[in-house]
Amino acid sequence: MELYLDSADINEIKEVMKLGFITGLTTTPTFMHRHGITDVDGAIVELAKIVPVLQIEALGSNADEIVAEAYRQEALGLDRTKTVYKIPISMEGVKACKQLTDEGFMVNIHLVYTLQQAYMAMQAGATYVCPLVGRLQDQGHDAITLIEQCVEAVNYYGYNTKIMFSSVRHTEHVRNAINAGVHTVTVPWKVMQNLTENNFTTVGTQQFEDHTRLMTKTVADAMSDKNPVVTTNMTVSDCLIKMTAGGFGAVTIISSNNEPLGIFTDGDLRRLVENEGADAISKNLGELDLARPVTIDSSSLLYHAQEIFSEKKVDELVVVEDNKVIGMLDVQDLIG
Repeated sequence: MELYLDSADINEIKEVMKLGFITGLTTTPTFMHRHGITDVDGAIVELAKIVPVLQIEALGSNADEIVAEAYRQEALGLDRTKTVYKIPISMEGVKACKQLTDEGFMVNIHLVYTLQQAYMAMQAGATYVCPLVGRLQDQGHDAITLIEQCVEAVNYYGYNTKIMFSSVRHTEHVRNAINAGVHTVTVPWKVMQNLTENNFTTVGTQQFEDHTRLMTKTVADAMSDKNPVVTTNMTVSDCLIKMTAGGFGAVTIISSNNEPLGIFTDGDLRRLVENEGADAISKNLGELDLARPVTIDSSSLLYHAQEIFSEKKVDELVVVEDNKVIGMLDVQDLIG
């Protein structure tokens, strides 16, 4: 199934074409007007240089005018083998379609809303027949059935016509197009960029990335560059300042030679104030019964750190090198 981009945004078109597998571009005068394009011919020439196949409007009040407009646009420098001329369905439109296709042009008969219209376009030799699904559904019609009937007609009668599913509003429309067996779908970028998205995929990818991180990154890779430490001659208030400034839920209490003596956590602070009142924050740390910190070497893998977090039921590990405190690893650091 061919995949076209439906757009007139030059920057967007350039980016999407970098995907490398987009069949081409469909655009309309309405799209160009919406993006403030006033030099239509200039825009067409620029677009033709960007996209593999360009589908543009050839308008006229009768078949002769439509044919003349297609020739005029071709004279801008367009390649007949890479340009499709879009013509709204009408009796003059299918007459022009027959003339143009007999002369080697590719034609898309669009603004199709009924099977009868589609049949006339197929009979006239249209390269593409383009029902507008979203617009039909807006009017309460069963557009998907129309698409299926058009595909069935092409397959049953052997018309050399491709059914294009257009007026795509959401990703479900693309699934409808695939299920109906259409030959071509043209999709706005805001819809196309969601075609690869799924919450389960996002969750699974994140799990793979997290587990890879645990097995390949060390504690030193993941830890903060801040090292929240205090000494035993400092106060609980000093701990609070250190934790607040560093954004940690704990501080390491170190000896004069930078060895870990204890750890003071926000949980310790709450329990201390609950038991002794607000004046407890002026207490010297040397007066407290300090918990022995759980340490980990900076060269250890995060996988090992995860095991310690799970086993010890703690939220912070004191990071050491040669038993000297160099930082702290928070459980949230495991996931980056």
